[in-house]
Amino acid sequence: MIPGTSVAGMIRDVEICEVGPRDGLQMLKGIMLTEKKKAWISALAAAGLPEIEVGSFVPPKLLPQMADAAEIVAHSRTLGSLKVAVLAPNAKGAIRAIEAGAHKITMPLSVSRSHSLANVRKTPDEMIGEIRESARLRGESPSRPIIEAGLSTAFGCTIEGSVAGSEVVRLAVAAIEAGADEVGLADTTGMANPQQIKRVIADVRREIGDRLTGVHLHNTYGLGLANALAAYDAGIRTFDSSQAGLGGCPYAPGASGNVVTEDLVYMFESMGVRTGIDIGKLAEARRIVTEAFPDEPVYGHVPAVGLPKYFSPA
Repeated sequence: MIPGTSVAGMIRDVEICEVGPRDGLQMLKGIMLTEKKKAWISALAAAGLPEIEVGSFVPPKLLPQMADAAEIVAHSRTLGSLKVAVLAPNAKGAIRAIEAGAHKITMPLSVSRSHSLANVRKTPDEMIGEIRESARLRGESPSRPIIEAGLSTAFGCTIEGSVAGSEVVRLAVAAIEAGADEVGLADTTGMANPQQIKRVIADVRREIGDRLTGVHLHNTYGLGLANALAAYDAGIRTFDSSQAGLGGCPYAPGASGNVVTEDLVYMFESMGVRTGIDIGKLAEARRIVTEAFPDEPVYGHVPAVGLPKYFSPA
C-alpha cells in the first residue's frame, strides 16, 4: 500500500507493519498456540494494521515457534486487504514462503559479517546470492511477492561494534541489483541515534532512491521513538514495530525489544500524522498476548497510563 491512499476506508500518511507475530514470538520461551496466534493476527488486522509480519520460514527445529508459518499465512490471507509479510533466511525458505502465498518476503542481509554468520550462517555477500536465487525463483512462480532486503545491524553491531556506512550503501545497492524490490534498514541492536539515522538514510537514498522504503527499529537504549521521528523527518513512511515491545535478536547479545506499536501509533497520531490504526482496538489485541504469556515482560507507555483526555486521532 502507498502511504496516503485509502485502504478499507482508512487514510494513511504512514504505514506501520506489526512484526510481533514473527520478531516478538521468536524470542519467547513458550509457544503460542496456532489458534491463539490466528486470533491475535485477526485482532491486529481489525485494529487497522495494514501489514503484519506473521511468521518466518526457518527449520522448525531451530524455531519451533514458527513451525505453523504456512498455516498462519493461509489464515492471514483471508483478512481483507492485509499485506501478509514473512521472513525467509535463504532461498529454501523463500520457496516455502512463495508456495504459502506470502505477499512480501523479507530476507535478512546483515551489514556485520560476524552477525551474519551467527544469524544465517552465511557472509553478507553469500546472502546476496540467496537474494538473487530467491528473485529467480519468484519469477518462475504464478504469484510475485515483494522481496525486501532487510539490512540488519545497519547502525551498529553488538559483536563488531560500529559498522561502516559505505558497507551499508554497498550492500543496499548489491541487493537491488540481485533482484530485491526494496531495502529496509534495521537497527537490530538499538544502537542508532537520530543524527545517524538521518545520515544513513540520506546516503542510501542517494544510491537507490525510493527503493529504500522503511526502517525496523529497536529500543535497547530508549531511542526507538526518537529514531522513528528522525526517519520520518528524513522521508521514511514505512515503520516496523511490535505490540508490547516484544522481540529482539537471538544472535545480537544485549539487544532488546522493538519499538512499541501502541506508542508509535500514539506519537504519529498526536502529531496529526494518520496511521489508520485504532489504538483502542490495539488494546484488545494486546490482551491476547498478555493472557497467553502472563509471565513475559511487556512494554509501552500508552498501555501503562492510557490516552490523555484531550487526545484526538489525526
